[in-house]
Amino acid sequence: MELSATKKVVVFDYGFGNVRSAERALARVGADVEITRDFDEAMNADGLLVPGVGAFSACMAGLKEARGHWVVDRRLSGGRPVMGICVGMQILFERGIEHGVETEGLDEWPGTVGPLKAPVVPHMGWNTVKAPEDSELFAGLDADARFYFVHSYAAHEWSLEVTNPAMRAPKVTWATHGEPFVAAVENGVLWATQFHPEKSGDAGAQLLTNWIGTL
Repeated sequence: MELSATKKVVVFDYGFGNVRSAERALARVGADVEITRDFDEAMNADGLLVPGVGAFSACMAGLKEARGHWVVDRRLSGGRPVMGICVGMQILFERGIEHGVETEGLDEWPGTVGPLKAPVVPHMGWNTVKAPEDSELFAGLDADARFYFVHSYAAHEWSLEVTNPAMRAPKVTWATHGEPFVAAVENGVLWATQFHPEKSGDAGAQLLTNWIGTL
């Protein structure tokens, strides 16, 4: 499952995320991985992975304190790949609402991250997803592949419209726990998953391999 060409991936360390798990998973599939918040290292890597656990507001505060919002914005402006995981995906949306408190996100995508409406919350465990047939992120994975989720909040709608015919429309993957929610997005060089690929065994390893293969 290792890649033929080694790619440098920075796991951005801003205090909110399972950085060691991400490091091990990326190394497993052949990436050259560094955990850092160094601006230049993060800017110059082939890929930047932004993890996230905990509250939306706390993650945003930590990211800004580490200048991560600048890193993400500048990488995307330069066409450099970024991948968000769990709350690292949620903060890419316009805003998050937790316990009635609204927090501004990175606003890369329109929409609000809000509470899951389900009989059991948090959503913790293995779930299948429904990916587009032409997904690059889920290439080589069976439809019944399962991924590991741990979350109480999610984006329930996708409203980004692409009107420029020269631009590819985003590919959105969905999952269901009580109600449908966005499980993954492929939007140009910005990819993200609500689940944890680094905790999703062979399926997660294949997904990370697919991402690194695009760098």
